[in-house]
This record gives sequence, C-alpha cells and structure tokens, in this order.
Amino acid sequence: MSIKADKIWLDGELINFEDAKLHFLTHSLHYGNAVFEGTRAYKTDKGLAIFRLKEHTKRLLESAKICLLKSPYTQDELEKAQIELLRANNFKANTYIRPLIFLGDGIMGLYHAKAKVRVGIAAWEWGAYLGEEGLEKGIRVKISSFARNSVKSSMGKAKSSANYLNSQMAKYEAIEAGYEEALMLDEEGFIAEGTGECFFIVKNGCLITPPNDFSLKSITQDMVLKLAKDLSIPVLRQRISRDEVYTADEAFFTGTAAELTPINEVDARIIGNGKRGDITHSLQNAFFDVVYGKNDKYKDMLTYI
Repeated sequence: MSIKADKIWLDGELINFEDAKLHFLTHSLHYGNAVFEGTRAYKTDKGLAIFRLKEHTKRLLESAKICLLKSPYTQDELEKAQIELLRANNFKANTYIRPLIFLGDGIMGLYHAKAKVRVGIAAWEWGAYLGEEGLEKGIRVKISSFARNSVKSSMGKAKSSANYLNSQMAKYEAIEAGYEEALMLDEEGFIAEGTGECFFIVKNGCLITPPNDFSLKSITQDMVLKLAKDLSIPVLRQRISRDEVYTADEAFFTGTAAELTPINEVDARIIGNGKRGDITHSLQNAFFDVVYGKNDKYKDMLTYI
C-alpha cells in the first residue's frame, strides 16, 4: 500500500506531506504512549463525506484522557481540522483519516507528564483493507496463539498505540501461516476480536457478537447492530467459544478499515458453505448504503466536505 497525499495537518498547521518529520527522541516512539483513530471518508454522489466524524473524534479524546494525554485541541477544533485536511488534499476516491495524539521530544524517562502533547492528522486514498475480493468472497482466518491484552494490565477502551503490539504479532503469525487475518481470544479463552476488527457470527438466523469486555468499543460494530435491528435480524451479545466459531453458519469482521468483511474459513474449518452468507451480504449492502449516503435515516452520520 502506497501512502501519498499533498498535505498533513500537524500541531494546528497544514504542511507538505514530505515535511511531516519528527525528532528521533520523540517520547511516544520510545515508550508507546500515543492514541489514534481510524476514520473513513467515502466518495458519495454528493462528494466526499466523513462517516461518523463526531463519534470517532470523541473516541480519540476519550482515549487521550484514559492515557493521561491532555489534548491541546477541542473536539470541534479536531473535527474542523479533519475537514480542512481533506479539502486541502482534494482526494478523488475513498479516503482513510488517521489522527494521532502523541508525546513529542524534549523529555525522556517513563514519567511522561512534562512531555509536550502534539497532534497530527494524515489522510490518504485507501480502498478495502482486506482486499476488494475479500469483501465479496471472504477471507481465511487463524485463531492466534497471542491472547488479546488483559484488562488487568492494559486499558482496552483506549485506542492506544501500545495496545497494538500484540495485534502486530498476531497478524504476522497468521500471514506467515498462510492466512489473511488473525482472531484473538481473551484471557479466559473466548473470542475477543480480530487484530483490528470486531467479530460476528450467524447461527440459526441469529447475529451474535461478543460484549466489549476485552475489546475497543467499535463504531462500525455499533452501526451493524443498528442495521440488524432495521432488517429485523435477531441479535445476541454473548461470549463465543472457539468451537462455536467452527460451527457457525456465517462469520464476518467489522471495523473502519475492514468495513464488513466475510470470513470463509477459520483454522482450516470452512464456515457455512465457504461463501459470503445471506445475512452477511444483507448487512454489507445496508452498511454501504449508509456510508455512500443512500439511506436517509442515517444521513446525519455523514459530514460532507
């Protein structure tokens, strides 16, 4: 994936993409305390529109609060900055937005409170995270040997850079084993989430997704649950065991990057008939209707540029 753009927003200013450079002693680079968001903007018939900008920006600031990072910018300022950035880049296709609140250079050591808090926002044109073919045909998934971070030792409700190290290790393990994505268990052996996605199964016509005990509260997951209600699909929020995944009728991942990606195989077990299931397909169509501005009920979720 090639990441290119004309401008990046950094500490309140638009600068050239190639000028967005940081010092080697940037605190967050050494100690991992930074928080970020992933937000998408879609090329609708009315132009580029950011999906659920307010909710993503709120979660960013909540993550910062959890990690004791005092943002120098308000929610309104950060929302306007993301809009300004997209306008400055004049993107022609679907776009991914990455705000980051981090600690700059000047202070070292584990006590971070005196380090300067900085904010940057990047954006670039980006298609399907797990592949366009994956959206239609599904992907192969491996249950990882790495467990999701324990709530006893990390703060999973923060979208924090430090929380993603075990996601990186799990993703690498899955790809090296010939799969496309990993599925992670919680510390008690139940399904937690993917490396950056929430997880759903369908069994006997019912949509099932785990509670967010060990995972980030997902904005896309919330959207899918709303759409399931609209489509009169029964929903259960309950733990899912590994063997229940193997015998599911359908399975899929959700997330800002993954959108709604079907899963056709887990640990060499074919899920359902090995193809995108009917309920998955219905929810997928309904989701893309929302983000492309074709569902008036949810038009307020889009911020047009």
